Amino acid sequence: MMPPPDPLAELDRLRLMMSQNPDALGRDLARLVLALIDFLRELLERQAVRQLDEGGITDAEADRLGDAFYALDATLDRLCAEFGLQRADLNLSLGPLGRLLE
Repeated sequence: MMPPPDPLAELDRLRLMMSQNPDALGRDLARLVLALIDFLRELLERQAVRQLDEGGITDAEADRLGDAFYALDATLDRLCAEFGLQRADLNLSLGPLGRLLE
């Protein structure tokens, strides 16, 4: 059994990474945040479709939700472009669990 990693050594490693390429760190952080937002957007869209199918929301509410999702989608595209990312970059690998947005 391997000993647990030394937290101070990990902190030093992260500091070194940040000092060597701070732009990459900012881009990676943006990628993570945008991936989480995209994941939540997808969950909310699926929930809205389910609610619409079950009669839980009106057509007018569905239209407003559709407009909101469309605006969020456009904002995600704009932010991806701002950070030099493609939407496909937001589909993070979760290791043996697969991809985030599948």
